[in-house]
Amino acid sequence: MAFISHYIRFCFFVLLFLFRISSAQLSSQYYSTTCPRALSIVRNAVVNAVVKEHRMGASLLRLHFHDCFVNGCDASVLLDDTANFTGEKTAPPNTNSLRGFEVIDTIKSQLEGACPGVVSCADILAIAARDSVVSLGGPSWTVQLGRRDSTTASLSAATSQLPSPSLNLNDLITSFSTKGFTTKELVALSGSHTTGQARCVVFRGRIHNETNIDSSFATSLKSNCTVSSGTDDSLSSLDVTSPFIFDNAYFKNLVNSKGLLHSDQQLFNGGSTDSLVTNYSTTAEAFYTDFANAMLKMGSLSPLTGTSGQVRTNCRKIN
Repeated sequence: MAFISHYIRFCFFVLLFLFRISSAQLSSQYYSTTCPRALSIVRNAVVNAVVKEHRMGASLLRLHFHDCFVNGCDASVLLDDTANFTGEKTAPPNTNSLRGFEVIDTIKSQLEGACPGVVSCADILAIAARDSVVSLGGPSWTVQLGRRDSTTASLSAATSQLPSPSLNLNDLITSFSTKGFTTKELVALSGSHTTGQARCVVFRGRIHNETNIDSSFATSLKSNCTVSSGTDDSLSSLDVTSPFIFDNAYFKNLVNSKGLLHSDQQLFNGGSTDSLVTNYSTTAEAFYTDFANAMLKMGSLSPLTGTSGQVRTNCRKIN
């Protein structure tokens, strides 16, 4: 038993060491000499895109999450399918759902004009996610940079690894724990649903069948999301209170049984995360701090660095 205990402890420290190495290879000053205008180029493009369409802020944030959660932050989610290659865009969690690719294309084009072959698509996603949150009134954080882009993608991993909106609390905790996140970080990251929209097909069952939902809230959604499949693509805001502001209203909604997705309301449903939701619902500063820290951690999930991968000149295809 002692041997097993020491072995487990050894494995833990090896994993921790490897995580620190991957994180240490990233730096907030990575482009300070090779592309000093990189951050301002991304920021201006994101602000312009969000001003044009407020929903785009949530879309760009989600792109970063769906990239990092599948085999690490390597811009694999941006790769288009070809005759000989199937990427992640058509995976069930992504198809007819992920958006903002054109904004990333615009940013990449501008960066290639300023400093060709320098700024990776994976780093663009990380910076754009931060700038999107800030543009919607949310917290900022210092993005660590130096990721490189993958030359492959995994449809099967995107299908199996991205958490479903139908998951119960225990499954959510397991899904995030597999990626190294604590339960507190799960709740904080879920707060990104304080902005953005969801398709009827992913919350139809909740508003028509579940009982842990405010009745007036459910009724207000049913005309736009009927029992029939004809309204599958109808959209509703994840945060009915302030859908275009990054605040803590999402958690207030959960306390009032107004979570749009089944997985959202699971965070406040008599379980172990109720106290975290309550805290964030009353203290926006705590949510902002924990969210920013969790985003930094997410951005460090298995990045390609050094000579691994490549810096794509077109985010949609390998060089």
